[in-house]
Amino acid sequence: MSVEFTNNDTTMEEVIMKAVQKALLASQHQFMDSGWLSLKDGAKYAGVSYNTFIKFREMGLQVCEIEGIKRVSRKEIDRFLQHHSF
Repeated sequence: MSVEFTNNDTTMEEVIMKAVQKALLASQHQFMDSGWLSLKDGAKYAGVSYNTFIKFREMGLQVCEIEGIKRVSRKEIDRFLQHHSF
């Protein structure tokens, strides 16, 4: 049994996909707006690689860890970068 799509079906599929993508982006932005980021997202926020971000931790960047889950605040990243600016 094969399924054939008509132009209306394809258009409906595109509309649904765009709506799902928009919802996913909105939920991601909501999380990012909370002020707390994963270390990977923190590295992106700081504009550095993940490995460099880990070095920042060794240099004094404060990270919150609860039951193995690590988060860093954007305020802490900003403070750290400002402190190390010249």
